[in-house]
Amino acid sequence: MIVDRRDLDFVLFELLGVERLLERPRFAAYDRGAIRQMLDTAQQIAEAKFLPCAAEVDADEPAFVDGKVRMPAATGEALRAFAQAGFFALPFPEEAGGLQAPWFLHTAVGGLFTCANTAISNYAFLTVAAANLLNAFGSDALRETFLPPMLEGRWFGTMCLSEPQAGSSLADIRTTATPAQDGLYRISGSKMWISGGEQEISQNIVHMVLAKIPGGPAGTKGISLFLVPKRRVGRDGTLGAPNNIALAGLNHKMGQRGTTNCLLNFGEGGDCLGHLIGEPHRGIEYMFHMMNEARIGVGHASIMAALGGYLYSAQYARTRPQGRRADQRDPTTPQVPIIEHADVRRMLLAQKAAVEGAQALSLYCATLVDELATQDDAQERRRLSALLGLLTPVVKSWPSEHCLEANKWAIQVLGGYGYTRDYPVERLYRDNRLNHIHEGTFGIQGMDLLGRKVAGDGGETLRAFAATMREAVAAAARHPRLGEDASRLAEAIDALLETAAGLLACADPARRLANATVFLDAFGHVVIGWMWLRQATVAAGALAAQDLPDAERAFYEGKIVTCRYFSRHELPLAQARLALCASLDATCLDAPVEIFAG
Repeated sequence: MIVDRRDLDFVLFELLGVERLLERPRFAAYDRGAIRQMLDTAQQIAEAKFLPCAAEVDADEPAFVDGKVRMPAATGEALRAFAQAGFFALPFPEEAGGLQAPWFLHTAVGGLFTCANTAISNYAFLTVAAANLLNAFGSDALRETFLPPMLEGRWFGTMCLSEPQAGSSLADIRTTATPAQDGLYRISGSKMWISGGEQEISQNIVHMVLAKIPGGPAGTKGISLFLVPKRRVGRDGTLGAPNNIALAGLNHKMGQRGTTNCLLNFGEGGDCLGHLIGEPHRGIEYMFHMMNEARIGVGHASIMAALGGYLYSAQYARTRPQGRRADQRDPTTPQVPIIEHADVRRMLLAQKAAVEGAQALSLYCATLVDELATQDDAQERRRLSALLGLLTPVVKSWPSEHCLEANKWAIQVLGGYGYTRDYPVERLYRDNRLNHIHEGTFGIQGMDLLGRKVAGDGGETLRAFAATMREAVAAAARHPRLGEDASRLAEAIDALLETAAGLLACADPARRLANATVFLDAFGHVVIGWMWLRQATVAAGALAAQDLPDAERAFYEGKIVTCRYFSRHELPLAQARLALCASLDATCLDAPVEIFAG
């Protein structure tokens, strides 16, 4: 299984009420029926073309042969089916050749393909992100030339930031762009860790490359953004000669092995020509448009990898007989399915809490993107943008940490079988482990949250968001079964605000930021607790109906039980971590470098 459609319907239509967005002119072509039909189509293609070859593309990873990349034919076949269904064009405006779908639908559709086969879906994910960047900041001429083949899935896209010597420190990149004829630039340098950077599937690859124009400001302020195609493109859109981008080697990662990951050399064998995107020296600003989209996407990919493990391990637990109940020790009686054992249910609850809590947050953030796209009021746009900015580090990093834990529990449910390649859960774990570092590590996200998002406006957006969470607490408290959960979240919100105020008051930035990662993790727990309380409140209201079918009653009861699990087992961890942050602990900051081995 790659999806729980009942839960997806619950989040979209009952929890988030996305039909209110469909009433807006931009999304007039979509209603509930169209949303479900699009999801049906995506599920059919994902299960027919992506899922069956997931193990194959993992085992037979891309190889560097005679200067080209060799990979299983199933990769190209799957992506052609994706393109034929129009999914590359799904979120783009009609005037750009897109289907003008809501971002929440694009997110949900993409999640089905990611759960089925992360490695193949990466090519589509990166292409959509690169095309979005081009559509937002490229000139009319560049959009007219490059967008149509990208939205048709004939040309793929990448993002080229890191370099062998720089990693995440973009201020230290060395790739240069010197002016050439016809407004073009000669690109020279090397880029590392480029997912999708070379393949023989698409007719062309559109690289979004960060580089420095000589004479510009030092550091990140001197970085510009360039569109650099694998093959040169004429003004009429025809493909020309190779653009002197050389594949220097493939990186072989522990997971997502079906995605090429490359070291690329630009301009090594002759002129490599690129097109400036926007204005010079604003490349970081532009690239953050793609990076923030990618951060939300990576978080959602982590959720979907965990969902795959959860669904598989839950099914396994129902059908795998082993042992007997604690109160039934007679060895002559039949064995029971392992789901009858309390500790197996604990591991399944841990997965369900992480996956369904994070899924609700991810789709909530997707609706914020849609709110921004359809909002005319400038003040409301600023509020929505600040809220999305505050939550972006959370929606990227919390799933990358805790949905990875869910994959660990999926393996544990299967016992020894979980570690074998006969079952998909070990592959899903390996695939998900990469998301912890993709688009910024936990530490980078922590510094972004505390150093930029919270400190940037003196905690104003955080306080406004806390007020929103308190509204959910008040709504839940009206249901007798949710009083304890509401009280626990209210206490966590108070601790969050008190801790944030103390951190902001610290005059020593090094000491403050030494607590940033722990603060991010605690904040993430509070946010997921909020999402669970909201889900439980909707479920409690639904359970008040008299004639619910048994399956529906069990579904809603599952929401309330899992909310209770999260508030009792997970939310207290936020309180402990916030207390540590409030103490302005300097253990890690003050640890002498000499104590570490080597």
